[in-house]
Amino acid sequence: MNEPNTSADETSHAPLTGAVFWIAIFFSSYQLWMAAFHPLSSLVIRAIHVGFVLLMIYAIHPPMGGRSALWRVIGWGMGLSGFAFGLYQWVFEADLTQRSGDLTTFDWVVGVVTVALVFDAARRAMGWGLPLICGVFLLYGMFGEHLPGALGHRGFGLDQIVSTLGFGTEGIYGTPTYVSSTYIFLFILFGSFLEQAGMIRLFTDFALGTVGHTRGGPAKVAVISSGLMGTISGSGVANVVTTGQFTIPLMKRFGYSPAFAGGVEATASMGGQIMPPVMGAVAFIMAETINVPYIEIVKAALIPAILYFVTAFWMVHLEAGHKGLTGLAKEDCPNPWTAVRERWYLLLPLAGLVGLLFSGYTPLFSGTVGLGLTAILIFGAAVISGVKSTPLRALAWVLLGFACSGFFQFGVGAFFVLIALLVALTFIRRTGADARRLAVIALVDGARHALPVAIACALVGVIIGMINLTGVAAELGGYIIAVGENSLFLALLLTMVTCLVLGMGIPTIPNYIITSSLAAPVLLQLGVPLIVSHMFVFYFGIMADLTPPVALAAFAAAPIAGVSGLKISIQALRVAIAGFIVPFMAVYSPALMLQSGDWLDTSWIVFKALVAIAMWGAGAIGFLVTRLNPVERVVAIGSASLLVVALPLTDELGLGLIAAFIAWHVWRSRASK
Repeated sequence: MNEPNTSADETSHAPLTGAVFWIAIFFSSYQLWMAAFHPLSSLVIRAIHVGFVLLMIYAIHPPMGGRSALWRVIGWGMGLSGFAFGLYQWVFEADLTQRSGDLTTFDWVVGVVTVALVFDAARRAMGWGLPLICGVFLLYGMFGEHLPGALGHRGFGLDQIVSTLGFGTEGIYGTPTYVSSTYIFLFILFGSFLEQAGMIRLFTDFALGTVGHTRGGPAKVAVISSGLMGTISGSGVANVVTTGQFTIPLMKRFGYSPAFAGGVEATASMGGQIMPPVMGAVAFIMAETINVPYIEIVKAALIPAILYFVTAFWMVHLEAGHKGLTGLAKEDCPNPWTAVRERWYLLLPLAGLVGLLFSGYTPLFSGTVGLGLTAILIFGAAVISGVKSTPLRALAWVLLGFACSGFFQFGVGAFFVLIALLVALTFIRRTGADARRLAVIALVDGARHALPVAIACALVGVIIGMINLTGVAAELGGYIIAVGENSLFLALLLTMVTCLVLGMGIPTIPNYIITSSLAAPVLLQLGVPLIVSHMFVFYFGIMADLTPPVALAAFAAAPIAGVSGLKISIQALRVAIAGFIVPFMAVYSPALMLQSGDWLDTSWIVFKALVAIAMWGAGAIGFLVTRLNPVERVVAIGSASLLVVALPLTDELGLGLIAAFIAWHVWRSRASK
């Protein structure tokens, strides 16, 4: 899930105080209530969600930076107007439904001002990139009938455009906002609670204890800890600024260059968006867009995600060999199993979440249970902390477990009652002040971290609305289809470039929504399976955050690494090289995403992918058993590339060349000793 641009970082990362602090708590509380009981209609939930987002963004980012009291008052006025217009959808819900499309004067004001506020709030939270792109689509909807040729449409009245964007479920309150107001916010809050409970420390200690002492151990710690954190946060940039505070200085201290250290952390952190079970916000939007169970998205993403992290792990291993770097001293590394033994209970919400997802429950239900379990663990630990007897502590945890199981009999209300009782007990026993503070911080941080994601989801509704209204996707798709009829590879290449170019100015969510609307249906018509076509554009939307010149993850790592974001981005491309190739392999061999064939087909393509990754890594780093000369690097990369196309001839030729290359390289390395 994506964060604001660097221009807003200083303000957006400052602690929230005063009224904004309480609004954030109310926002999180509202979202929890809606997720648990869903007392309002879906459209009203979305509208109030956007209203809260506008209120918080204008409170945090007032006009002119809030240089004077007047500008701060104006900011509050704009934010409160946006919130009031969200409530307007609730108060006049029945009237708006009855006169659908027939706007009154006040409807016009609400619709136009709300859309304008969403554009401006997105600019404040994320920069100009996304608003400019959405503005182009809006102008196309308003004036596209004047364009020549096939791009021109029949023309639409301003009332149709305002009605589409400001009311109903095809504009700013469309599917992305629905996903933001349900799944995304809930999982951001889930990650925030686990982070406050100490999950980052558990993951870091476990990674240090398992691989910290091996060759290049500090960089391997970054890959493992960021990958584990990504399973619950789903946010690349958030991972960089949390785990990166520890891993980047550690890598630099043990000999990795600042740029390479930043590149490793950026690459590993971005992988969190494709790592099940939580993945990134796009996964939930994808499930809703193509109308498949979320678990199917998880299954399709699992093997490529593992390959992604295997690539990063392999690359840092080779770089360590290339530079002769060692790991930490064994005695300086914590015992991983001690870390697990001391904080094993933090894994229970994650285990419950995974179990429910794979049992067929919805992400909303699973996330609610996981979040409830996390809150119970935080306050349960606070209540039990004063109990000295080990048997009594064990009994208390067992009783808490039985109480949690009441959820399945009495519903979500059981969690609220149990948490309220535990909070009351912390006051009665005069303990748990830290637990209450952590819970409040988690509520506030969850609301703040959701802002850039939520405003992006609202604004890309403009694109979806204009695409649906004008039918422009069919026209653009026709050109790509014409190319793809002659060469699927060229169609894939065009789609990849589109994703990377769009990603230079906008986050992964709007990138996916735009390209999935324009390109994914085209790939489907060219014979690419449904989930594979959407995963293809999803992956390259993520890769855009590592690609120069605008690489959000790389620039987030820059202040920590002490080197320019551009240098980090170039190193990230080396580390993530397989991330650019695996999606192509999945298109030619859908078994890689479990979309065709049997386990033998999947095993074969995974074997090919691992061999190719090994060779791409050796060629990119310039090291295998020993250093590679330029010719060897070209041969390694070229022979690995032959394995992408799933043809018997290219497979045999590629594997034969790789076997010959390895034999030659091993012989040369021994001869040189």
